Amino acid sequence: MSITDFLTDLFNPNLAFLPKALAIAVMSSIVCGVVGCYVVLRGMAFIGDAVAHAVFPGIAVAFVLQGSLVLGGAVAGVATALLIAIFAQNRRVKEDSIIGVFLVGAFALGIVIISQAPGYAGSLQQFLFGSITGIPDRDLYVVGGAGLVILGLVLALHKEFVAVCLDREMSRSMGLPVFWLDIVLYVLVTLAVVISLQTIGNILVLALLITPAAAARLLTDRLGAMMLLSPVIGGLAAVIGLFLSWSYDTPVGGTIVLIATAIFLTAWLLAPRHGLLAKRWRRVGGPGRTDVTRRSSLSTPASAPAP
Repeated sequence: MSITDFLTDLFNPNLAFLPKALAIAVMSSIVCGVVGCYVVLRGMAFIGDAVAHAVFPGIAVAFVLQGSLVLGGAVAGVATALLIAIFAQNRRVKEDSIIGVFLVGAFALGIVIISQAPGYAGSLQQFLFGSITGIPDRDLYVVGGAGLVILGLVLALHKEFVAVCLDREMSRSMGLPVFWLDIVLYVLVTLAVVISLQTIGNILVLALLITPAAAARLLTDRLGAMMLLSPVIGGLAAVIGLFLSWSYDTPVGGTIVLIATAIFLTAWLLAPRHGLLAKRWRRVGGPGRTDVTRRSSLSTPASAPAP
């Protein structure tokens, strides 16, 4: 299928689900790209996986009651995020252990709930792997509104999030409410995951949160540039992935994730400073490399991007 044919299908009234799927895929990719930067900086990818599983009971209840899957998943995800943040305050058990407990417990609860609904097998596959059909108009508005709320909170609390992600103890000494910032960040991750479930699915949604941000991390040392590049990469993966999925009849979620992964691998190989080829080129003494550039490259920590 050519790009022209794809654009024609987008404006075909008999394929009204296609532009809705594209809009949700792009919006969720942008939101996940922004929120994912904090997840990557803090090294909390596991919380994204936990939230993706934690929303499943809410989705199951919403499916059984014929309600909004987005709202049902959001309620369950936020409740689980709050429980993780509260239980993680007890340092006797590490945070990743608490997350693991709630991850499997919430997902198991969702399986039990949805198994009580007639004809659940097909719907279960849609929840796990995503679908571009059957997206109601109300979910489009919910995703758009939730996306604006998430981006607004990120803009308002950006400095605080960066401080907590880079140095929690220093943030406490500065008087920042680290516990409440943790809760807000968990909630934002939850909402970003929930609005992505329609097209990506429960199993693959973590990739949309992590992969674009990780690719952007390889391409720049500036946090501001990273937070611009990450949603661009995610949005590009969504558009190309949906085009290829529609052209070759492949699962939309898996195709989008594969495109995002390909972009990450390209950045890992070809990034101008942190790519594999660039590092090898510097190691063998590429042209123009001076002692000053050697010292400056060594003095810049790779784990702490400049704001």
